[in-house]
Amino acid sequence: MTKKILVTSALPYANGSIHLGHILEAVQTDIWVRFQKLIGNECHFFCADDTHGTPIMIAAKKLGKSPEDLIQEVQKEHYRDLTAFHVAYDNYYTTNSEENRKYSEEIYLELKSKGHIASRNIEQSYCEHDAMFLPDRFIKGTCPKCGAKDQYGDSCEVCGSSYSPKDLKDSYCAICSTKPVLKESKHLFFKLQDFQTQLKTWMEEGNRLNEGAQKKLQEWFHSGLQEWDISRDGPYFGFAIPGEENKYFYVWLDAPIGYMASSMNYFKDEKKFNEYWRDGKGEIVHFVGKDILYFHGLFWPAMLMGAGYKTPEQLNVHGFLTVNGEKMSKSRGTFINASTFIKYLDPEHFRFYLACRLGNGMEDVDISFDDFVSRVNSDLIGNLVNLVSRVSTGILDKLERRLGKLSPEGKELVSELLSRKDEILDSYQSRNYSKVMREITSLGDKVNKYVNDYAPWVLIKTDPEKARDVVTTSSNCAKILFTYLAPVMPSLSDEIKKLYQLDKLDFGNIGEFLEDVTLSNYVMLSKRVEEKNIQAMIQETKEAFEKANAGVPKVEVKEISESGTITIDELTKVELRVGLIVEANLVEGADKLLNVKVDLGEKGIKNVFAGIKSAYSPEKLLGKKVVVVSNLKPRQMKFGLSEAMLLASGKDASLSLFVPDREANPGDLLK
Repeated sequence: MTKKILVTSALPYANGSIHLGHILEAVQTDIWVRFQKLIGNECHFFCADDTHGTPIMIAAKKLGKSPEDLIQEVQKEHYRDLTAFHVAYDNYYTTNSEENRKYSEEIYLELKSKGHIASRNIEQSYCEHDAMFLPDRFIKGTCPKCGAKDQYGDSCEVCGSSYSPKDLKDSYCAICSTKPVLKESKHLFFKLQDFQTQLKTWMEEGNRLNEGAQKKLQEWFHSGLQEWDISRDGPYFGFAIPGEENKYFYVWLDAPIGYMASSMNYFKDEKKFNEYWRDGKGEIVHFVGKDILYFHGLFWPAMLMGAGYKTPEQLNVHGFLTVNGEKMSKSRGTFINASTFIKYLDPEHFRFYLACRLGNGMEDVDISFDDFVSRVNSDLIGNLVNLVSRVSTGILDKLERRLGKLSPEGKELVSELLSRKDEILDSYQSRNYSKVMREITSLGDKVNKYVNDYAPWVLIKTDPEKARDVVTTSSNCAKILFTYLAPVMPSLSDEIKKLYQLDKLDFGNIGEFLEDVTLSNYVMLSKRVEEKNIQAMIQETKEAFEKANAGVPKVEVKEISESGTITIDELTKVELRVGLIVEANLVEGADKLLNVKVDLGEKGIKNVFAGIKSAYSPEKLLGKKVVVVSNLKPRQMKFGLSEAMLLASGKDASLSLFVPDREANPGDLLK
């Protein structure tokens, strides 16, 4: 039965260029959408630029432009770069639209009428020079923990500490350098706690969330859901809140409503719109990164529940894109913009490589450009493309470019490839793309072995008809393999379709044989990746970073003295807290590591990779109170992000965790 599906990917913020991290999500979503269309489902793909907020307003002011002009320019750039990677949106819109204003106001007023909106005064940092309240990232000063200068109002990039803007020393406005003052202002809050029971039920229903995402959201229920601040004071680039003076919707309220606005702008028909958003006649599926799971897994469905709209059927959550096990870095040339990539490399090669790396969990997706070169040149060019090119050029020319009938042996090989169809379709459906790619390349190896065993380039000299049998079999196999690959490499599959004179290449005609047909002339399908292009791309990224940061003073980090001793002031920078282990798991592929979650009270739950597997099993750790270095700078490891450190002594089986001597509560500071 044909399904109706509305799919979205997260909205890129309109204050920067599209980079490879954005491309990961866009391609992951696009592959799934193309797959749905290839199996006959009615599937629509919507996205938009996220355009509101103080950063947009400030950026426009610095450039001497209106916010409207700036976001219009950025939207064109974003759309150009995303579609260069063959991402095919049904509509790519903007959150600064009348449709978005309409639905934002409607949802807010509905929530307010049902008692889900509260108001109270809060104290905030205010710049008297710019006459505006300052978001945390627009306040700078000296870190209260390590003394590093020019740090943001919410966290220190040197020591990793988190704090309140009020704790910053020598704080100043990041816009004009004036010292901010504290000032009270009325704010509006969405009472998220009103939906705690509904959200928990929603979260646990069916296959709405993968296991990792569900576990992450469960953490927020331990201490109870809290009210969410949904208003900002003017001046602010966004939508004014109805019935309020100088109050605007916080960007995160109207951003997800942009999904609705983009779909309405496309349908231009309220009845069609309501099929998905009110009537439940179609599924709503979101693709987002784990950094915005909180908004999409709690606030967004709660808003929809309260306003009488349908909630998402699926929330697909992926990890970050890392390079060589580390965060992307501009200084190392690995924070690569999409526009830089396409100057040097084939964007469809990146789609292929991402598919090889993408599973259906929240794990970070680590890429290595050495691995990228190897996989593309070996698995794609050397295996799949070569399967077509080696028999579709000179050999086929000598056979008048005409295929014959499939031999019994050929039908047997074709049947083997077709027998993997259901498993491949299931893997696409569950977004386990890496499994799909392993299956396709493995089948490609089998077909290449068949071709090598018969060597049609030799047979053509003595037995042309037997050579035709081999070419006919390998061409039919290639048609199947490139149909399997079509959601990942649409452009390459289109070239295959032209070569084989087909009207379509989808899962509906995958079992139809190519027999007694004349093929088109062969056109080169794809080229090998050259290492020099990788290096040129990285070098350009480095140079752009160096140019942008020319004259910017570097933050100095003091080293421990040569004697190996530290001062009492240095010691006090280390924040030791009591942590309660609420989750512990083995780490696949790691000999020594366990992955634990530690509850640090008001500091929240931290993710830690600890080398304690030799002495502790996961089940023995649950409920144990331990000593944690809570202000350690987060470290991106191969297996994920480690946000703190457990203290221990000893080695191997004798290793022992430090534990509080007396009864203590999670989050208690140790002195």
